[in-house]
Amino acid sequence: MSTHNIAVIAGDGIGKEVVPAAITCLERIAELHSLTLNFIHFDWGSDYYKRHGRMMPVDGLEQLARHDAIFLGAVGSPDVPDTASLWGLLIPIRREFQQYINLRPVKTLDGVASPLANKNPIDLLIVRENNEGEYSEVGGRMYQGLPYESAVQETIFTRLGVSRVADFAASLAAGRSGRLTSATKSNGIIHTMPFWDEVVEETVGRHPGVAVTHELVDALAAHLVLKPWTLDVIVASNLLGDILSDLGSSVTGSIGLAPSANLNPEMRYPSLFEPVHGSAPDIAGKGLANPVGQIWSGAMMLEHLGYSDAAAHLQAAFESALRDGHGTRDVGGTSSTWEFTVAVVSAIGALAPDYQAVSGTPAS
Repeated sequence: MSTHNIAVIAGDGIGKEVVPAAITCLERIAELHSLTLNFIHFDWGSDYYKRHGRMMPVDGLEQLARHDAIFLGAVGSPDVPDTASLWGLLIPIRREFQQYINLRPVKTLDGVASPLANKNPIDLLIVRENNEGEYSEVGGRMYQGLPYESAVQETIFTRLGVSRVADFAASLAAGRSGRLTSATKSNGIIHTMPFWDEVVEETVGRHPGVAVTHELVDALAAHLVLKPWTLDVIVASNLLGDILSDLGSSVTGSIGLAPSANLNPEMRYPSLFEPVHGSAPDIAGKGLANPVGQIWSGAMMLEHLGYSDAAAHLQAAFESALRDGHGTRDVGGTSSTWEFTVAVVSAIGALAPDYQAVSGTPAS
């Protein structure tokens, strides 16, 4: 039986509701696929910040490094500055562990109504550069409080950073349609974005059978609304990928559906899995949160750890629960967070014979 230690940071707001929901599903999947997932919980986040003045302990990264993966709920609280919550927890994890790929699937799910009138199915991947770009620490503020106060924020692209995200995206495209779209703004940002375009073009050229199209991000945003089913794999910088993935999940029905994986593809360090949605303090504690994004992130974690059958089983189960009308309110259903979770666990059991037959795992 394979054993993996998973660091769990439920974090803030609805993270404290959707993480337990997803773990319940993961534990049932693990039972059926002869896996042992040891979930080690850390109470880090905004409450920890209010007690200690920091989002995690001084040796927090050292503690996380001992685990096979990190499972995060949400970070953010109205009474803690976003700069403290994000830069005190998530961004240090992404950078210390070289999680330079942020992978965000965007897919139409049966049982969820899209706001788009056209019913063509959407199934695309957004590959976001996760370590540099617009989210650099280079810059500063001057003359604060004076009429000529100023702020400077530098965008940093490196050949290494752009080429490795483009290489990852091109490899994904090669296994799908062979079509890759690169988000750019090289008509207005005259230094960094032409550099991005050049390195992406050069990198994709090393992938026979993959064709890249460079699309200005404003036009690409419109494309995601008007004809998202014509897109397959999108590669984008840190900021542009962040924005486009939120838009992509919205056109499929709800940002609550969207998962993500912060990957260190070489597996030298633990990768982190989290839903795209935030902490949603307006609905926290009310049982209204949609756990699909967290559960789907758990499926991506299983896939990354090498258990594709278990991952497919979990994804099929939450899709089945949605198809059968058990969705939460944000997708037009009436289920609470826990009621939907119960429906997924039931579907896991119902689908077990199919996926155990594939994996060869004995029934339990």
